[in-house]
Amino acid sequence: MRTSITAFIATVALAGCGAHAQSALPLAPQSGAAPVSANVKTHRGAAFKIVELATLGGSSGGGNSINNRAWVSGASSLAGSSSVHATLWRPDSIVDLGTLGGANSGVEWPVKNDRGIIAGISETSTPDPLGESWSCSAFIPTNGHTCLGFVWRDGRMTALSTLGGNNAYAAGVDERGQIVGWAENATHDPTCAQPNHVLQFEAVVWEPDAKRSIRALPPYGNDPDGAATAINDNGQIVGISGICDQQVGRFSARHAVMWDGGVATDLGSLGGVAWNTPTAINAAGQVVGFSDLRGDRNGNPKFHAFFWTQSTGMVDIGTLPGDRYSEALGINDRGEVVGVSYSAGFKTSRAFVWQSGSRIADLNTLVGRNLSVKLLFANDVNDDGNIAGGACVTSGSTCSSTPAFKAIPLH
Repeated sequence: MRTSITAFIATVALAGCGAHAQSALPLAPQSGAAPVSANVKTHRGAAFKIVELATLGGSSGGGNSINNRAWVSGASSLAGSSSVHATLWRPDSIVDLGTLGGANSGVEWPVKNDRGIIAGISETSTPDPLGESWSCSAFIPTNGHTCLGFVWRDGRMTALSTLGGNNAYAAGVDERGQIVGWAENATHDPTCAQPNHVLQFEAVVWEPDAKRSIRALPPYGNDPDGAATAINDNGQIVGISGICDQQVGRFSARHAVMWDGGVATDLGSLGGVAWNTPTAINAAGQVVGFSDLRGDRNGNPKFHAFFWTQSTGMVDIGTLPGDRYSEALGINDRGEVVGVSYSAGFKTSRAFVWQSGSRIADLNTLVGRNLSVKLLFANDVNDDGNIAGGACVTSGSTCSSTPAFKAIPLH
């Protein structure tokens, strides 16, 4: 199981930051939090120590965010169940963040908040009245139910509002506690790939007030739909703008955009007209993500990882040798970038690291080739260079389990 955007990309393709860590000590384990030390396995490689993170009882997990307190958040499978729950791995405990009434939840994007605020998505117990297979279903099972964004703090998960529609998705959080994502309004959008996609959606910000009031961000140009994926502490927000289409990716991501002062600016592309998606932004306003190359007018993905600055525009990071696709998924304030590189047909994946002026590098080669774990994707990196992602514990030529991992630099 890969519980990040990498899982969504592979599924669809086959089917058609923050300030430095604060001095405060980690919060005490919540009621029901389990210690992780007894279940953690550590592997020492050439440049990193790899820590396998315990699950909530199942065999799969994904570390999709890591803040400057080395808190990893993501999702984990449950024992004896096909369900996944949003999960927090602190140095001393693993915490099941729960759900909003449904069976599944997850933290799917780099969150970056160092004050204990986590945002994600959760299935609810309410059947979707329009029968939509909405954005969340590409990341977690929703079983025909609606999905809402959530905010979690101090052991409590709270639902976030929509713009009048049925579904919403929460992604990034800044240090003030502003949350960005996207939400449906009540407009039936003719640009949706119906019948499973119906309502218009817009990029949104949930304010850090007591009511978590919501405000919409305008799409770029004449686009009807948009989604925000990340925010830095300067109030710069990145995301996508396009038509409703399938509600995540493809032509929903015609434009990679930045909102600064509420105004949407096109960040350009690597030549394609679809799948142009920023995934993270650091304090310097450097943006990473993935963008299609030319020749994608049929909507089939042709994306490479990109790095964007105001001065350079969008730079193609490329792929690992022999691979065809890549995505940059996380960046820290030092400009260190992590992501995933895929072979043709998305049959295999490898975690990568990159920094401007260097070549893209397979993270597996930096941890030692003889380890019993293969690092499948790297989804985030904090300012100390700690990396979170998903791995395969090898047993012969197969994976016996696919846990979340944390990579800690040895130097």
